[in-house]
Amino acid sequence: MNNKEAIINNKLEELSKSKFRSSFHLNKKMKEYVKEKGYSKISVHAYDFLNKNLKPENPINDGKQTPMKNHPVFIAQHATGCCCRSCLYKWHHIEKGVELTDNQINYLVLLIMKWIDNDMKNS
Repeated sequence: MNNKEAIINNKLEELSKSKFRSSFHLNKKMKEYVKEKGYSKISVHAYDFLNKNLKPENPINDGKQTPMKNHPVFIAQHATGCCCRSCLYKWHHIEKGVELTDNQINYLVLLIMKWIDNDMKNS
């Protein structure tokens, strides 16, 4: 296991101890969607959503920009604390009021995709 994997796994372990964060799971329809589209396409969606809704220094409707249904990435964002800038600060110590870097976006997408992969296998 490399350092990135260890960081992701440690963060997922930490998130799993939160009653709220651990309550999120993909439903049957979302799992079918992931299987149909494939992980690479879901990853593209994750990059798109994060770049549009979280990357700006002051995202529009921050705190309300991530729906709680209709796409596996949205569910994963809530499960991983990647849904708004307040949660990014609380769970990932990413400052508010500063545009996210490409490295931060890459980390968040890796985390989201690992959560999706785990949920596809475990529930």
